[in-house]
Amino acid sequence: MQRGAIWCWAIKKFIDDLSAPPAFAPSDSSSVPVHSIFKVDFFPSASNVSCDCDGTPRFSFSRHSGSRFAFTIDTPIHISSQTTSSLIMDIDQPMGMAPLMGSARTGATILCCNCGAPIDGTSSAGALCYDCIKSTVDISQGIQREATLHFCKDCDRWLLPPNSWVTASPESRELLSLCLKRLRNLGKVRITDARFIWTEPHSRRIKVQVTVQDQVADGVLMQQSFEVTYVVASQQCKDCAKSYTANVWRAAVQVRQKVTHKRTFLFLEQLILKHQAHRDTINIKEERDGIDFYFAQKNQAEGFISFLKSVVPVLTKESRHLISADTHTGNKSYKYNYSVEIVPVCRDDLVALPLKLAKSIGNISPLVLCHRIGTSVNLLDPNTLQTAEVSADIYWRAPFHPLAGTPDLVEFIVMDIEPTGVRKGKWLLSEVQVARASDLGVNDNVYFTRTHLGQLLRAGDSVLGYMLEGTNFNSDDLEAIEASKAYGSMIPDVILVKKHFPNRRRNRKRNWKLKRMTKDEGELLPKDKDQAKMDAEYEMFLRDVEEDEELRAALALYKNSLKTKREADAMSIADTDMMTEAEEDGPKISMDELLDDFEEMEIKDKE
Repeated sequence: MQRGAIWCWAIKKFIDDLSAPPAFAPSDSSSVPVHSIFKVDFFPSASNVSCDCDGTPRFSFSRHSGSRFAFTIDTPIHISSQTTSSLIMDIDQPMGMAPLMGSARTGATILCCNCGAPIDGTSSAGALCYDCIKSTVDISQGIQREATLHFCKDCDRWLLPPNSWVTASPESRELLSLCLKRLRNLGKVRITDARFIWTEPHSRRIKVQVTVQDQVADGVLMQQSFEVTYVVASQQCKDCAKSYTANVWRAAVQVRQKVTHKRTFLFLEQLILKHQAHRDTINIKEERDGIDFYFAQKNQAEGFISFLKSVVPVLTKESRHLISADTHTGNKSYKYNYSVEIVPVCRDDLVALPLKLAKSIGNISPLVLCHRIGTSVNLLDPNTLQTAEVSADIYWRAPFHPLAGTPDLVEFIVMDIEPTGVRKGKWLLSEVQVARASDLGVNDNVYFTRTHLGQLLRAGDSVLGYMLEGTNFNSDDLEAIEASKAYGSMIPDVILVKKHFPNRRRNRKRNWKLKRMTKDEGELLPKDKDQAKMDAEYEMFLRDVEEDEELRAALALYKNSLKTKREADAMSIADTDMMTEAEEDGPKISMDELLDDFEEMEIKDKE
């Protein structure tokens, strides 16, 4: 046995501290029983060490945990200078010293009433340790573990009781907020975290893990996590139920355009689909001169009219019809009708402006082409590349009608072309000699004109234009232009409009497609002749989309997955089709400009 003087000094100091006033005020002969747990900076390796006081073992020194040691005085000892000076501690063997790790902890004063673990009685809740509190106290008691969510399949909205329907995508913050609002007694605790747990898409189940926190005693907080399962039930909302019932609309928007074709409506339909402007409609009905949109609320119809004004020049009129009236309260119910008329000028139309209007918009030539329809009518003089805009307000103060439209276009062949060097944007002013395609081999008539298509045309190309020589137009504005001294001698024989690709097949397969609105045709089922005309107009619109980059930028084009599938299944077809594809000319749309159609995507199991 080796005797350690340093431990004898530590025990001596410990007893001196116990005997110091005011905690104790003993005399030299007083006896004090002591039991304590305290912490020292250095400790021996022995688990139990005995101390002798005047040869009698009365003091035990035991290792408690880590760097804490227990000193127990089993029998009373006399605290005096003589006693403390003779304390000697026996150590089994010498041991290296290790520094203390961690911070100081509060000493244990009581035992847990459930498991007997030592705990601090000053901060414990009900004399229980933390593990026993977690096993016996449930702060989530009373919060339901199952709930039901109602979902409308027609409009993809969720029911927010009592009568509201909200739009929320899967695993979104809006859907998570809706799930938490459906739980009762959740407001009694504090929510610290909530997240979705993945479930099978076809399971009609939504699982959410919720973490809550609450105070179980003074100064004691408890945190607990639990799962909640939601069953998704189908329920039709009132708006969708009205859409399947006749004559329940409150506002109708009648869109009309007094032209012989529907190319403008095809363009307007794509804008409506791209911006989802028809999402509030309860029915869409196609009429002879346009389309009718029906809404359940007046403000929805007014929002739709605001969208139409932002994309095309229109004229609107409002009317209302009294449905019912309460003479006691004065409440009345109306049905509202909105008439929306689109300007009858379309893209690529030949327009003869009133002379007064032509001077007021920049002194442009009164015989112009319409190259674009937006919030205003955009006009172009092909002889000088001068442009002008006619807003909806200006147009309806002095309305005019086009001289000719796209059905009146004639095919010409470019014989010779020479640029003049005048350029404006994508247009290049050029002098060109053309001959009518139907006159080749019949006569030698050649026409000289100026065109804005100098950047696109080459000798031998086909081009579409309006033949003014020998054509009679029933227009007072054109007669005024011919009688004018300033513009009468400037009327050309031919006005070229756009390049033509004669080798392009009519109903060829494209790698892209456009979506169409679902409309109720009602009693206006098209005849065979009318259906052929509608198909031809739609094909012409598709060609305009292929040829004009600005027009494509305003629309949403999707990849045609059916074309890709057909091409993969028809790899062994005759070579004649491949030769036809090689000989076919015309612009094509890059795949980088196309969007993926998620409605056609299917998840297939791997075999």
